[in-house]
Amino acid sequence: MGGMEHEAVFHFRCPHAETLFRSLSPEMAAELHPRSRAECFMEGQGVLVLKVQARDCAALRAALNMWLRLVNVADEMQALASPAQKERS
Repeated sequence: MGGMEHEAVFHFRCPHAETLFRSLSPEMAAELHPRSRAECFMEGQGVLVLKVQARDCAALRAALNMWLRLVNVADEMQALASPAQKERS
């Protein structure tokens, strides 16, 4: 892990996983934290994987708070946008 001793991996299985992935991608590109790192990728169809690694427990907790909050916000925005998209169809 290159100095990153702690790791958490989350699998989000949902119909809009690809949209969540695209929402998180810009944040992944801009992420520069010396004590933690994260990666996000699609695993098959409909499964978003979020992997967070950190040097220590405090850094892991902070990184998880940030990334899980971003996933939650993206998911909530998708839920709000879905009815509007259906109305336009």
